[in-house]
Amino acid sequence: MSNTSNIFQPMRLIQRTDGSYANSGPLAGTRRFGDPDRKLLCGPTPWGELVAVNMDTGNIAYRKTLGVSDALPAGMQDTGRPSSGGVVLTASGLTFVGGTDDFRFRAFATATGEKLWEIKLPSSVETTPITYLGADGRQFVTVVSTGGGLTGRQVTNDEIIAFALPKP
Repeated sequence: MSNTSNIFQPMRLIQRTDGSYANSGPLAGTRRFGDPDRKLLCGPTPWGELVAVNMDTGNIAYRKTLGVSDALPAGMQDTGRPSSGGVVLTASGLTFVGGTDDFRFRAFATATGEKLWEIKLPSSVETTPITYLGADGRQFVTVVSTGGGLTGRQVTNDEIIAFALPKP
C-alpha cells in the first residue's frame, strides 16, 4: 500500500560530463503548474491517491482518492492532494497515513480502503507515522505535525501528536 501523487511539474534534465543526468537549470526543483496561492494543481484529479496492490497477483486491489482541496467549494473538494512520507499498516487491519498537504491524518481499513477516521491537525504531516505498544498494552500511532517544504506549505506547527487505539 502506498500514498501516491499524480502531478505535473516541469523539469529540465541536463547531461553531466560523466554521462549521467541531473534535474538542473531554470526549471529544476519542485515548481508545479497551477494556482500557487490556492494550492490548486493543473492536471486531472485525483492529485493524490491511496493505492493497494495485491501482492499475490501484482494487480491493483483498490485506489482511493487521498486528500481534499479546501480552497474549492463544498462538493468539489475531493481532488486528492500531493503527499510525502508513507503509510503504516497494523496487524489489526488498519492503515494510517498523513503526508497530504491538507493538514489531515487518516485511518483506513486495510482490506477495503474504507476511510474509518480523519482529523484535521494544525499543520500537514510530512513523514511516515510511527506506531508502538505502550506500557499499558495499548497501541499508539504518532505523527510529526509541522508542515513545511516537502508539501510546499509553511511551517505552522511544531508538535509530535500521539493517538491511542482502543485496547483489543
